[in-house]
Amino acid sequence: MMLVELVEFLSLKIRKRSIKIDKRIPDGYLFVFVLSKAFMLVNGFLKFRRLSVMLVGKRVTLKARSLIYGGKGLVVDDGCYIDALAVKGITFGRGVSLKKNVTIECTGSLTKLGVGLSIGNNVGIGSGSFLGCAGGISIGDDTIIGNYVSFHSENHNFSDLATPIRLQGVNSAGIQIGNNCWLGAKVTVLDGVILEDGCIVAAGTVLKAGRYASNAIYAGVPAKQIKERS
Repeated sequence: MMLVELVEFLSLKIRKRSIKIDKRIPDGYLFVFVLSKAFMLVNGFLKFRRLSVMLVGKRVTLKARSLIYGGKGLVVDDGCYIDALAVKGITFGRGVSLKKNVTIECTGSLTKLGVGLSIGNNVGIGSGSFLGCAGGISIGDDTIIGNYVSFHSENHNFSDLATPIRLQGVNSAGIQIGNNCWLGAKVTVLDGVILEDGCIVAAGTVLKAGRYASNAIYAGVPAKQIKERS
């Protein structure tokens, strides 16, 4: 029981939200869990050199860390890759969680500095997700990003048939994800998407450029509204 109470206490102090642990979880599992979080706490201080509480796992790569702002209660799990090189860098809100092997790249090419990434409070990014932030990405508070979701905030120009596409440069409008949204596993979000508050996006959906009205459910390739939340 003491271990259960300890985990609940640590969650409240670090993530600033209370949880109730399932009492059926064995003490041995919880003990290993607490040890792993203690390691991540020490590693977080060594990686960021800040007193604010950040938990950082193993094999985490941080580039341009001076451009990573905020982030109290930030959890960066094993294998994550974060390159914050961008005009605005990366801003994490309170209580953001990056699950295993999340990749964040803010600049696609050294010939053009990217815009960057802004994530609100209490946002979870699922394992294996990719955030290409060259054109700018913003994600609102309390939004859930499932596993293997990908964001692509930049497009290649291709209008000149006489010039290789790779030499025609890029364009971008950026991506905006609202508050309290849920993007299911393997959703693809393309440049120019504005997803308003309270939306649910079904697994495997492709969101192409456009505005998606609030409190609706979207599915398909490309995405179409299939239902309203009511």
